This record gives sequence, structure tokens and C-alpha cells, in this order.
Amino acid sequence: MPDAPDPPARPQPSGGWRLPQGSVSLPEVHGTVPVPATAGFWRKMMAFAGPGYLVAVGYMDPGNWATDLAGGSRYGYTLISVIMLSNLMAILLQALSARLGIVSGRDLAQACRDHFSPPVTFVLWLLCEVAIAACDLAEVIGSAIALNLLFGIPLFWGVCLTALDVLLVLYLQQYRFRYVEALVVLLILGIAGSFAIELALARPDFGGVLRSLVPDPEIARNPEMLFIAVGILGATVMPHNLYLHSSIVQTRKYRDDVASRREAVRFATIDSTVALMSALFLNGAILVMAAATFHGTGNQHVADISDAYLLLAPLLGTQLASTLFAVALLFSGQNATLTGTLAGQIVMEGFLNIRLRPWLRRLITRLIAIIPALFTVAFYGERGTGALLILSQVVLSLQLPFAVFPLVMFVGSRKKMGPLVAPRWMLALAWPTAVVIAALNVWMLWQTLAAS
Repeated sequence: MPDAPDPPARPQPSGGWRLPQGSVSLPEVHGTVPVPATAGFWRKMMAFAGPGYLVAVGYMDPGNWATDLAGGSRYGYTLISVIMLSNLMAILLQALSARLGIVSGRDLAQACRDHFSPPVTFVLWLLCEVAIAACDLAEVIGSAIALNLLFGIPLFWGVCLTALDVLLVLYLQQYRFRYVEALVVLLILGIAGSFAIELALARPDFGGVLRSLVPDPEIARNPEMLFIAVGILGATVMPHNLYLHSSIVQTRKYRDDVASRREAVRFATIDSTVALMSALFLNGAILVMAAATFHGTGNQHVADISDAYLLLAPLLGTQLASTLFAVALLFSGQNATLTGTLAGQIVMEGFLNIRLRPWLRRLITRLIAIIPALFTVAFYGERGTGALLILSQVVLSLQLPFAVFPLVMFVGSRKKMGPLVAPRWMLALAWPTAVVIAALNVWMLWQTLAAS
């Protein structure tokens, strides 16, 4: 497929940016979704709606399933507070990411390349690729497990089948980026419907859920619980989503003046906030279902997705519970691989300024996930996938500070952002959030090493 000509870059004030505005982010879809200039609130809201849901799927991927299943089965509803706090952090950070992309015309990877020296930029790129590989490992293995549970397809071949998402993204994107967004929303609705039925079958104690919204100090004192909690944080606040969001908000064709950009920031923030609240429901539903079904029934150590699938039918009294669980897992994995492929392209182009054909870019980013997943399945088999899924989320959490600190620094710089710099109240929340994330990672490593 030949490359489409790049749309002209929106003019940007040079301000505090070191390099002139170069190639736009995701050039084949940049500025392709029209925004009606004179329409009312709801029509404009619908025009801007979409990127938030592409971001939200990363917050409900199979890595979340592994950590939420482990947390719910072992500790009941206790860790629901971690999911809630993590989701609030995600809403804040994704709002900042959208602001960076709309105001600066750069995605987070391009902004890092502009600001930092080449050696630092290269290190940040490597760290981000490790995070994307860890995330894709969870998504690919999750999809392969779902194919195995539903259709008996061996894990090895299931991993290979997940590579087809490259073709799907290319096919949909050559028509309209809206088609990619529509597919993602459709799959999210399928996941939500499946878990609504699962919760009805599990009959959880909603009073216990509400009480657990208040964080328990035991989370910080118990190394094993803290390990799962940090895994939940890594699965919820996804580093590659910060790069992804700062890019895909630029698919909207808003005007270049300050007022239009301010309006775009407002609508993009509403879009991502509403979308991430759906992710909060789905993550919470997985943990609550696991707590209601497995905790206190002699199945407290269920953390493996396959074990959960096998136990749901006998414990809830219907095969429908297991089938819906596997269908939702398949939808979740495929959804996340679609957006993970886009994020890989954004990171590679943004940090390294490499221009490749669209099919080759996506093939490379897909192989970064497929090859480690094939080795994982070959050497560890089905029984080792649960622990590896949780470990992948901890790796994501360890990489988070290297994405969060630059993001907060950029959006808080009036020199770089001009009159649309992030307001002080957002920065007053963002900096402590960044510090808490870094501190949790250090604490988790110390506790893990002390317990080993």
C-alpha cells in the first residue's frame, strides 16, 4: 500500500521547543476527522468522542484481568480502592496527555525527542519499548488463552493469529479512522455486557465493595498484597497510553487559533474521562466477580485465567459464566492489540524520527510482541502464563515514571504551552501523582527483595 501524502502540519509557535515542527504524528490519519465549527455542544462532543475509548481499552486488557483476578481471589474486595485510585490517576494523566498533543502539535515521544539530548531520548525509547513489549505480551497471551478456551486452538497458534490485527488496522484505517474507533467501542460494549451478566450470577456483597473503597493500611504492610496492588497500578495507568493519547487526539481537524485549541482540550478531556469511567467499571467488575466467586470458597489462590474459566461454571452453576468470561477476554485482548500496535508506531516514529511504510511499521511493532510471546508459550506453557501476566504489569508500573515526569514537566511549562499551559490545580495534583507512582515502585521493589 503506498504512503498517503502527509497533511500539512498545523503551524506552531516555536516558543520553548528546541526543534521546528517536523512530521505530524500518525500522518496517514492526522486531522482527518472533521469538527463542525458552528455546531452545538453535543454535535461537537460527538465529533471529539472516540480517542478516549481507544485509550480506555488499554485499561481493561488481559494484564488487568490477571492482576484483578489475583487481587480479588486472594484478598476479597480490599484492593478495589487501588483500582479506584489508579483510575483517578489515569483520568488526570490522560487529560494532560491530550492537552500536550492538542496544544503543542507533538505527541509525547516527539516532545521528548525535542527536549532531551539524543542519548537520553534513546534510553527513554528503549524503556518505552520494554513497556510496550510487556503490555503486548499480556494482550497477545490473553487473546491466545481465549482462543484456546473457546475453540481449543493451541496457545502457539493462537499467538500467531493475533498478528492479524496488523492487517485489520491497515484495512480500517485506509478508509476512516472512525472505523477503528467504532470497532473498539463495539468490543467494549461486548465486554461490558458479558461482565454485567457475570456480576448478576456472582451476586457480590455490594456493601463490602463500598466499604473497601477506603484504602486499607494493610496494603502497604503486606509485601504480597503490595505486589498485586502495584501490578494493578501498572495495569491501570499505562505508560504507552500517554504516548498514544497525545497522538490520536490530533486526528480531529480543529482550527489553529487559541480559542479552538482550548475548546478541543475541553472536549478531549470530557471524552477520555467518560471513557475511563467505563474502564473503572470493568476493572472493578473483574475483581468483584473474583472476590465473590473465589475468595472464602477454598479457591483463594486462583490467579490463572484458565483456572478461573474452569471454576466459574461449577461455582456459579452455569456454563454461560465460563463462556462469557472467555468471550470477554478475547474481545479485551483483540481490542488492546489494536491500540498497542498504534502506540508502537507512535513511539518508534516519535523518538527515532524513522519514517517507514505503514504496513512495515506495524509489522515491526507487532513482532516485538509476538516473538517474546511465542518464546513464553514454548518455554513456560499454559501454566506459567498467569504469573507472567502479573509480572508484565509490574514491569509496566516500573516504566511509568519515565513517561509521567516528562509529561507533567512539559504541560506545566508556560514557555512550551503558552496560554494553554496546564492550570495550577492540575499540576498540584499531577506532581504528587507522579511522586506517588515512583515511590510505590521503590517500595514494591524493596518489599519484594526483603521477602525473597
